[in-house]
Amino acid sequence: MAMFIGLGTVINLVAIIVGSTIGIAVGHRLRKDSQISITDVLGLITLLGATSALIPLWSRDFTSALPQGAPLLVILLTMLLGGFLGTALKLESRLDNFGEGLRRKFKASEESPFVEGFVTASLLFLIGPLAILGSISDGASQGIDQLLLKSSLDFFAAMAFASTLGWGVAASIIPLGIYQGAWTVVGWIAGNVLEQYQIDAMTICGGLMLVGIGLRLLDIKKIAVGNLLPALFLAPLIATLVHSF
Repeated sequence: MAMFIGLGTVINLVAIIVGSTIGIAVGHRLRKDSQISITDVLGLITLLGATSALIPLWSRDFTSALPQGAPLLVILLTMLLGGFLGTALKLESRLDNFGEGLRRKFKASEESPFVEGFVTASLLFLIGPLAILGSISDGASQGIDQLLLKSSLDFFAAMAFASTLGWGVAASIIPLGIYQGAWTVVGWIAGNVLEQYQIDAMTICGGLMLVGIGLRLLDIKKIAVGNLLPALFLAPLIATLVHSF
């Protein structure tokens, strides 16, 4: 359990500053094959992190709150509905387009790489399920494992980007701090309002999304994890519905 709520985000911000500083100092010395190797290791670690998030599926709290044989069905139904909703809302492509639009907008104007670094890094660090999953988990006092994982990913990304784009990359901690702080508050409210089995349902769905992120990092399959995000909000509702039977 974290020493204080929000610790995960604080560590994340420090990791980006340190990564950016090293990147600016080291410059272009990180070879392409080293970068690929780092990404592979992070992919494997993400899958390991997913395993711990999936464990509540077999916990007594979760299984005893639902009818016999229902736990897996609750997760299946939640992920399917979340996926349908996210796909209908085109969440993944909206996030991509938003990023592309900003990037084009700033590339078009002949500004210093500071702005380019700021925009690119902000999008990279903010737009991703880990920012939401980890912050909610931190706020709900479910641990900061996911944000520690995100911090290590962001550390290496900041190093790589800052080596070419400079201090703008470090400046991305401002929007990131606000964004993850807001999700941490959502998690804190949820953690104080929801029962354990409802939080477990959210955690398990988050774990499956982490598997998706891991597969993407390992270049195995590009799962549109952004489209699955509504499942996080549906999980407590569907679990409650099934619990009442």
